[in-house]
Formats: sequence, structure tokens, C-alpha cells
Amino acid sequence: MHLEQHFQYNNKLNIFGSTTEHDLHVDIQKTLDNLVLERNFPSMEGCPKGGVAQSSYTKRNAKKGTILTTINNKNIYRNFIENLPRSSRLNQLAKDKRKEGILSEVLFWKQVHKGCFHKIDFDRQRIIGNYIVDFYVKALGLVVEIDGSSHNYKQAYDATRQAYLVSFGLKVFRCTDFDVKKNINAVFSSLEDFIIKEYGGYSTKNLKLDFQVIQKFTN
Repeated sequence: MHLEQHFQYNNKLNIFGSTTEHDLHVDIQKTLDNLVLERNFPSMEGCPKGGVAQSSYTKRNAKKGTILTTINNKNIYRNFIENLPRSSRLNQLAKDKRKEGILSEVLFWKQVHKGCFHKIDFDRQRIIGNYIVDFYVKALGLVVEIDGSSHNYKQAYDATRQAYLVSFGLKVFRCTDFDVKKNINAVFSSLEDFIIKEYGGYSTKNLKLDFQVIQKFTN
């Protein structure tokens, strides 16, 4: 690495507090990629300024931005979706469904109630448009649906319902009634993986490891 580039990277570390950890990781990865190109290839023509396009995740977090929690050493970033429609005609039905006590929903609720799952706040039987979803995480824009046996006979309806939810920028995690009852640990492991994939960034620990890799290149 040229000496000037090394100083520029140190300056980025000094202003760490003014940027997200995910954005800084992207800069570190760019630096590593540029080092490989410098050592092995001539300069590339026609390459856009900055080398790579900004990811949709980085753009989103430039607006949403703050860290909600950490799962498996990955920071989870807030993704609150504003102005969701809500049909007041479904208020009573939503209340009745909460009282209904479907076993799989009760078991799931016990695992997430009062922030038990990584301090994330879940709502039960949330109204979105003309639908009532099983669980909803406002801070993430995440819908969790538990599919019962009837799901096999209403796939067209469920597909329309999911397309409607996704149209607002919501993410939908689906699991089965059977799995919640018989293998709930696997359900929550899959939910962790889903949240990390959709909302996760890099922790400070991972950034330090990347900086150690850069030091190896510069020695």
C-alpha cells in the first residue's frame, strides 16, 4: 500500500464514530481488493470512481442506520417501515385471534415475549392493510408467519398475501406449525440466520480482524 493510502485509511478509523460499522467494513474490503489489483494487475480502464457500486444494504442504512441488537457477533440494524396501511375493521378479529391461543403461536410468543429473543420487540396479530400477520417486528420491518396444515391448500392466497407485504419493503420469515411444536430451537436458529442475512452488518471485532489483514499486506 502506498504511504498516502495508509494515512487515508488511518483517517477513516479516526472518524469511525461518524459512520456505521458496516460502511467502514465496505471501505476496508475495497482497500483489500485494491491491494490485490495493485500487486497483480495493471490499472483497469472504464472502472467507475470508487471501484465498486454501493450496495443496497449500505444505502438503506445510510437512512435507517442505528444498531438494534447483536446476533452471533453481527450488528443488526433498524429498518423501520413508515406509513403502513391498517384496516380498523380488523381490530376485533385481531383481539380474538390473540385470545384464541393457537398452540404454535403461544409457544413462539413465550420465546420472544418482553424482549427474550435478543431484546427484540415483537407484536402479536399485527394488522397490515387488510391482513393480520402472526408476529411483527416494527424495528426491522419483519413479518413472522407460522404456517399450519391449511397452508398446503391456500398457496395462491398466501402468495398474494406475501407479495402485498413485500411491496411495502417488509421481509417475511415463514416457519411451520409442526416445527414450532416439535423443533422450536431449529426455528429460532433459522430466524437468527434470516435476520443476520437481511439486517446484519459487521461488529467491531470483525473490523479489527480486517485491519490486521491489511497490516499483513503493508508489512
